[in-house]
Amino acid sequence: MRFEGTARLDRRTKDLVKRLGRNDIAVIDHIDMDRVSAEGLLETGVEVVVNAAPSISGAYPNVGPLLLVRGGVRLIDNVGQEVFERVRDGDIVEIIGDDVLKDGVVVASGERMTFDVIEQAMENAKAGLGEQLDRFARNTLEFLEKEKALLTEGTGIPETKVRFAGRHVLVVVRGYDYKQDLQALKPYIREMRPILIGVDGGADAIMEVGFKPDIIVGDMDSVTDTALTSGAELIVHAYADGRCPGMARLHELGVDGITWPLSATSEDLALLLAHEAGADLIVAVGTHANLVEYLDKGRKGMASSFLVRLKVGPRLVDAKGVSRLWRATVKPSQLVYLVAAALTVVTTIILISPPARDFVMLLILRLRTSIGL
Repeated sequence: MRFEGTARLDRRTKDLVKRLGRNDIAVIDHIDMDRVSAEGLLETGVEVVVNAAPSISGAYPNVGPLLLVRGGVRLIDNVGQEVFERVRDGDIVEIIGDDVLKDGVVVASGERMTFDVIEQAMENAKAGLGEQLDRFARNTLEFLEKEKALLTEGTGIPETKVRFAGRHVLVVVRGYDYKQDLQALKPYIREMRPILIGVDGGADAIMEVGFKPDIIVGDMDSVTDTALTSGAELIVHAYADGRCPGMARLHELGVDGITWPLSATSEDLALLLAHEAGADLIVAVGTHANLVEYLDKGRKGMASSFLVRLKVGPRLVDAKGVSRLWRATVKPSQLVYLVAAALTVVTTIILISPPARDFVMLLILRLRTSIGL
């Protein structure tokens, strides 16, 4: 099959999806494509994705490529880094078979990822999970040796205007099923009014369901200007040595933020903030909780997340999958009861109210007149 479209290039998939359209051809550089990135690409409606890197390297059985192909996307894999030199953003390109053409000339070639190819690659990658687990364990021990104070002592949390003591806190990360789970938690948010913390783009997720984040934590690279200027308190994740690239963006927007240098992920900072500030309960949406999710996140070991969960565990409720736990349904018998109750109320009003009886009689007379009775 032949496809033609406008090439949109970015080495960061999460940045590219913000400007992709249905008629575009996405050109990415994403080794071991994760589930969240694949879902983001599918939401844009794009039909063709060209990956400069291998979508499944064999390190672990990542499901991103399988989701893309199941969604009807044509995935041309491992075409090489040269595609970023030979194609510019906005160029019109063609996809014929496994080739990428510009002005009729082949500029890159790869392998079309089919169901069979992906399933075989995932099966082969399962053998690598043992090695990844070993690396995770070693990385955790090394991190624990360096950062044991993370578990045994306070972390020097920044001072916030929001008071946490005795309150619930909802931490939202753009991870697995975060949209569905956040939708399912809307009644909880309305009733309990928890403190809402968005981790980078998690702040936009909070706003998409009709609420406003109280605090935004992160390096500020994947959150919109709208969220950053919403009035939420901003805590910018800095490197352990104090460098803080994200603060430059806040200065450009004219908003203030607090830096927090810590050897952990932004997700960890949000959980630690809630815990150390005295939250009564921490509800997490979209956070990472198992080895495959840690590997999907693309951080070696993610030991800090494991250790942080050990620390905050007694107060932490992971809401992952809550949207699939229970779905409200209305039984036919319940609808019958509802209609019967409504008719009873209307009939009672008509019987005891003279104006209501007169109105009904007038309607009956007009109806009989209109049909000639």
